[in-house]
Amino acid sequence: MQKKNEKLLDKIVKKDYNNELERVLEKKPYSENVKSILLSILYKLETSYKDYKQVKQDVVGKDELIGNVIYSIENNCDEIKLIKPHSKESEIIGDRTFLVEKKRKRIICYNIERKVLYCLAKISRRNKIVKDDYFIVNKTLSDLINVGACINQVEPLRDFNGYSWTTIPKEIESITHNLIYQNLLLLVGNEFMNKWTNNKEFIMDYMELFQNRLEELYGKKEANELIELLKEISVYLEVRFDKKTKEKMLKQKEIVEKELSQMQDNEAFVEKITEEKRKIANDIKIIDETINNKHLLEDEYERRNEALPLEEKIFSMRILAKMMSDEREGKLEKLEKLNSLLNPQKYVGYKKELEEKEKYLSLVDKEDIDKNIDKLKLKLQKLFFKCFDKKIEKCDSRQDMLKLIYEFRYYMMLPYDYENDIYEVKDLQKEVEEATKKVLERAHKLKVIERFSKQEDVNYELLKYLFQNRNINIEDIEVKLIKDKENNYYIQVFDGNGVGEKREMPNSENMNKKDLAIRFNKKVKVFY
Repeated sequence: MQKKNEKLLDKIVKKDYNNELERVLEKKPYSENVKSILLSILYKLETSYKDYKQVKQDVVGKDELIGNVIYSIENNCDEIKLIKPHSKESEIIGDRTFLVEKKRKRIICYNIERKVLYCLAKISRRNKIVKDDYFIVNKTLSDLINVGACINQVEPLRDFNGYSWTTIPKEIESITHNLIYQNLLLLVGNEFMNKWTNNKEFIMDYMELFQNRLEELYGKKEANELIELLKEISVYLEVRFDKKTKEKMLKQKEIVEKELSQMQDNEAFVEKITEEKRKIANDIKIIDETINNKHLLEDEYERRNEALPLEEKIFSMRILAKMMSDEREGKLEKLEKLNSLLNPQKYVGYKKELEEKEKYLSLVDKEDIDKNIDKLKLKLQKLFFKCFDKKIEKCDSRQDMLKLIYEFRYYMMLPYDYENDIYEVKDLQKEVEEATKKVLERAHKLKVIERFSKQEDVNYELLKYLFQNRNINIEDIEVKLIKDKENNYYIQVFDGNGVGEKREMPNSENMNKKDLAIRFNKKVKVFY
């Protein structure tokens, strides 16, 4: 009776989702093709959500997941144009697969559901989620995290179809962005990352909150190292994918290097500051005289408008006076900053600030950007394993352990590149093995997973495939130890449907049968 009620409730909820979307679509000038693809996306998100949550565990609620999609359609997207590859219309987006124009509330993209959903996620996000106080990385980190969050929002549609979990790397917008974002989700939790990426105000400094959370969970050393890696890799990714930003950064680099060079000679630097102060003071004087003199204001109004295109022309002298007052405030702030630089303590602080800027700007014109990205990505995974060790140590209940097992299996199956998932990466084999053994040992102690051998290495070989499979419900997995006529040993791993994958046991000659807690040729459950 309870199951029937749950099914009925599911139908009611589904009907409400569809009704809500159809209500929104009635107000939109979308084509029937666009409406159809949006309804299909919604249906597939509903269908896939249960498996998605089971596999990943710590995810946004279904109501919020689907609600965000409907909200984006209703409030942030007035036009969706679907195009075919290599068509005349596709010339609008060039060699890309989509174009998101936030100001025009317009999406142009290929007629592919996951592309449409990615665009809906992207059009709703604030461009900057890191405060301007964090020079350069305010943009690069914002872009890194935002892209990762958009990819993450597409995942339940992309990788789940209601009966299986399949990840095709080429369908992920950026494997590196996705991997890094999933690292962060696993380290600080979905709730924190969801609040950060959906933050509409700059009241809270989420970088500071992020630092504090990392320190609380994993220690100050690991927190500092992780954030530094994120900053550096974000700069490399920015210049790798955004040529315009790279050009701006190179210009900034020249300015910073020039200023640092001038600061090496204190006398010359003071002279330069004094000269800048004189110029700014004179500019302020001219602004005051112009605002308070009708004829001078008229002349300035005509002079400025002559140089401006039609869409940027100043409508009245009153508006010009307001603009000039704002300019005056800006110059006063700059004058105050220059005055503070003549203070020895402020001078030292400013020099350190410039050196910090130069550190990140120096990355912009490095050679072999892709190699540097790969190097940092690998470092980040090694650090992730260190932090994950601490998660394992803190796990002290069966329920928490079961959740951690799912999360660890999910991480192991993340694409590292186009050829390998995490567990297959050669440079991570040591970390993978050590972490797997620690997870298993903790799971044995908490009576979550059966121990199949007293020998740690044998136990590892028997159970490691638990974290290298895509069975939705990991608790349904069973294994069988097989010995053939030639005395070769195999482990066969069965999913919940009884389908088994057979793999040879390495180093089976070292196996001590007396230490085994599993019979040959008998299928046994892994979980208690």
